[in-house]
Amino acid sequence: MVVVSAMSGETNRLIALAKLVVGRLPGGLLYVNVLACMMFGAIFLGTIADRIGRRWAIVPAAGQGSRFGTALPKQYAPLLGRPMLSWTLAALLAEPGIDGIVVSLAKGDTRWQDLPEFSNPRVRRCTGGTRREHSVVNGLDALGGDARNTDWVLVHDAARPCLCRRDLELLFAMLDADAVGGLLAIPVSDTLKREVGDQRVGQTVARDGLWRALTPQMFRYGLLSRALRLCLERDRPVTDEASAIESLGLQPRLVRGSAGNVKVTSPDDAALAEAILRSGQP
Repeated sequence: MVVVSAMSGETNRLIALAKLVVGRLPGGLLYVNVLACMMFGAIFLGTIADRIGRRWAIVPAAGQGSRFGTALPKQYAPLLGRPMLSWTLAALLAEPGIDGIVVSLAKGDTRWQDLPEFSNPRVRRCTGGTRREHSVVNGLDALGGDARNTDWVLVHDAARPCLCRRDLELLFAMLDADAVGGLLAIPVSDTLKREVGDQRVGQTVARDGLWRALTPQMFRYGLLSRALRLCLERDRPVTDEASAIESLGLQPRLVRGSAGNVKVTSPDDAALAEAILRSGQP
């Protein structure tokens, strides 16, 4: 309603312009109506796009994955004969609603040159940092010339190669009009135990209201940049982008994602990811 009322003043001007363009052609009234509708539609859709904002993705991929137990950085570990990072980028590139992707790589990393996804014009590189938040901030800086504060930024783990387009589209649908942004997540279903030491149970933790955070996590460029930089200035720990947003007193929205969106941190996880990818139904 707001957009329509704001555009009502433009309608008469568009019709007048259409009349000037069409002139006295036979059937001119029909042409006027068609041309005016086309011009109005273009401006209307442009206004909606401005309100929603463009979407960008940042993939932090500067870590070494020491817990994975191989000399090769985890993001380049093969899954079904293809580097994990290649699967992850392909999943993001399959979504036309993402305008561009920045991959934060370790200084001196040259392995990216073997991945065909980096030849896609929507993919660019930047140098990452020693911690995740540094890599994300560097990715935001790499987008600085193109992204506006109102644009959306999706931060996605390089080690989540099984992201499905269905989850991305759900994330967009749930968050495009959200004031804060949010993240894919899954409600905790397992019973949780708190250790007191020596691998002994001290307490069973109530799982009511507990969710397991996934990625992508999606927030406005300006808000995410401010939250992360403030955490870095105050030396606050950042486990994910949502925690940085929470530090501002905001409440990100939880969007229920797919269990197949696994994070690969161990060889067992890699075997599970391969099974999901092999099935063709991440």
